[in-house]
Parts: sequence; C-alpha cells; structure tokens
Amino acid sequence: MDPLKHALDQLVGQVEVPGYIDSDPVQFVHAYEDGEDRLLAGFFAAILAWGRRDIVIRNVGALLERMGPSPAAFIRSYPESGTDRFAGWKHRTMNADDIHWLCLSLQRAYRDHGRFEGMWEAAFTVSVAQERLLMGVFHEQFFNRVPEAPQRVRKHLSNNEKGGSCKRLYLFLRWTMRHGSCVDLPLMTFMPVSELRIPLDVHVARHARALGLLTRKQDDWKAVEELTERLKAFDPDDPGKYDYALFGMGVLGLDLRPEA
Repeated sequence: MDPLKHALDQLVGQVEVPGYIDSDPVQFVHAYEDGEDRLLAGFFAAILAWGRRDIVIRNVGALLERMGPSPAAFIRSYPESGTDRFAGWKHRTMNADDIHWLCLSLQRAYRDHGRFEGMWEAAFTVSVAQERLLMGVFHEQFFNRVPEAPQRVRKHLSNNEKGGSCKRLYLFLRWTMRHGSCVDLPLMTFMPVSELRIPLDVHVARHARALGLLTRKQDDWKAVEELTERLKAFDPDDPGKYDYALFGMGVLGLDLRPEA
C-alpha cells in the first residue's frame, strides 16, 4: 500500500468520528429529523462556513432559529415581498438582505421542482448535457430565479466557471451525499459520490502542497481539480473523504503518521 494513502486513511479515521459533529457546522444537518429540513439547514450552514468555527456555528444557529422549527416549511412559504424576520442578522459580509434573496430563490426552486434536490438534479443534467462545470450551471440557474437581486448577492455562491474554488458548495455536497459516514449523510443521490470535489481552503491547500499532492500555487478551481485527481488515485469512489485528513492537519493540528 502507498504509505501516503495509508497515512491519510489513518487520519481520516481519526477525524471522521461522531465527536466531530458537535464542533463543526455539520451539526445543523444532524439537528433535524426531516430530510428537507436537513438539506436546507446544511445549505445555509455551508454558505456561512467561513471564518472561526465557533462564530460560524453561533451565526448559523441564530439564522435558523429565525426560520422556526422547520427550515423547509419556512422556505416553501417565504413571501415574495420579503420578511423582516432577518432584521439585524449579519455574518461577515452577509446581511439580512442577502439572506432574503437566497431564500426567495430557494422558494422559487421549491415551486419549480418540489424538493430541494430537484434544483441540483436540474443543474447536474444541464452540466452533463452541455459539458459545463456543475457549479457554474448551479450559480446561473440559482440567480436566474431572482434576476432582480442586487449583483453583490451573487458573490455569496462561488462559480467555478469563473475560477472559484466553490469550497462551501462542495462542503455542503460532502455533508449530504457521502454514505457510510458517521458525519456525512446520504441525503441526495443526483450524482455519483465519486464526482465530489475537495472543499479547498487555505489550510487544506497548504498541507496538500506540503505533502506533494498539489503543485498549483493559486487556491482556485484548477487547484481543486488537481488535488481531487491526486486523491482519486487513493480512492476513486470517494475522494472527498480525504478532506477530513487535510482539514485535520490544517485546522485541528493533527500529525500525519505514515508508519505501516
């Protein structure tokens, strides 16, 4: 066995444990029983997942609390005219007005597709048919539902057709598509798990370069593709699991132990 694969597999096993959930925004996916609620909560948690984890968890919790006991019911009945439910809420550069437009697009997606996964299926189908990148199509379709939204709102969803790493969107998909995990949940099946990409942030990228898994210097979409392809050599069916190992090295300060 490749010693680096062996070491990374060991680290995945050390990080991907039930105790991880309560310290990470993925906890919001586990906070509900209904699948649609889990998906909506996970989507907002992932979109807000930048910065210190304790602050992310606090602000996601405050946002979801304003949506009431069922995020899906809240989104389905979200009024076209908006709501003052989010007044005063803020997370870094995202404010109540940004959340309004995200909610309105999701409300229209439910109207068009009936379920949350439907909008992902539609984007994936187009991306395959047109040989385009998934997140580029998703971004296009998401904001086509709210053409009246201010241009600045679009920055909150990354677009890999413009070079973005799409870290938070692929983090959401990792949370909601992998199976056989005690942390991630198999809530959607619109594409194979093998198509997941590594959620690339500065910590993951730094340690991937140190291990010789990544040569590109920019933390962009090309880097995501390069790193994911390298990790597919270790597990072609589930390369996304190695995010736990690289995250563990970068944020949790764990050591890589390549001994057999």
